[in-house]
Amino acid sequence: MANFGGHAIPGSFFLLFGFWHTVKYILHHYWRTNQPKARQRPSSFFRKMDYCEGAMQLFASFVGIMVEQFVVDGPHARLYDSEAKAWVKLMNWQHSTMYLFFGISGMALLVSTASKLVPVGVDRLALSLALFVEGFLFYYHIHNRPPLDAHIHSLLLVAVFSGSACKMLEVFLRNHIILELLGSGFFILQGSWFYQIGFVLYPLSGPEWDLTAHNNIMFVTMCFCWHMAVAIILVIGTSSAVWFAVKRFSPQGRDVEIGMRNTSPDSRKALLEASEDE
Repeated sequence: MANFGGHAIPGSFFLLFGFWHTVKYILHHYWRTNQPKARQRPSSFFRKMDYCEGAMQLFASFVGIMVEQFVVDGPHARLYDSEAKAWVKLMNWQHSTMYLFFGISGMALLVSTASKLVPVGVDRLALSLALFVEGFLFYYHIHNRPPLDAHIHSLLLVAVFSGSACKMLEVFLRNHIILELLGSGFFILQGSWFYQIGFVLYPLSGPEWDLTAHNNIMFVTMCFCWHMAVAIILVIGTSSAVWFAVKRFSPQGRDVEIGMRNTSPDSRKALLEASEDE
């Protein structure tokens, strides 16, 4: 990650992941709110979404590990050099370990989607663990660095550990839309902040940042709050757009509304009483 591209690639992944989860959870919430309680089993459409998500996680993790290991100056799967008596490219090995756990998360999602024998919540638990490992490794990733470099990475830990906590809560609080969207927002925040780290440490144009100036640390802290506000706005905007689009173009939603309008008041009252009895 010792360049702008090394931060832009994971940033793009987390941004895509955050928007994907926002759309998925809103679609799932819309479906739940328009189904009778006896029909709460997810449809095949959501299982296909989970298969796609798990497969993409596995693919992205595999590509990430291969890139970290076999770039020109990478470790090439060597952990220790016995001749030099030194570890080989531990930074790349740490990044590979992060990708490994996201790959495990993708596998857990695929298995839990395919088999009913897997306990409910294993996919969220694996994703929470992957985020925790990412934050845990990043915490020891930033020692002995210039103040601004260390601070901007420590702010990333706020998004990472908060996302991990959200996913852990989802293991026990299933189908909680506020919690699900909050977790999606932390993914978006993490993705945008990866880009911010790249712009600060490896500016594409203009002068380089002073990594020891306290004013720069103050600005970056304030900038993180701006990123958080933008992430909230993006989640709300995406959720609203998906909800109203589905409500507008869903045949089921239109049929229900038309049916209620065409039903007489007495019949409508009888239907409501019957539904309450059920």
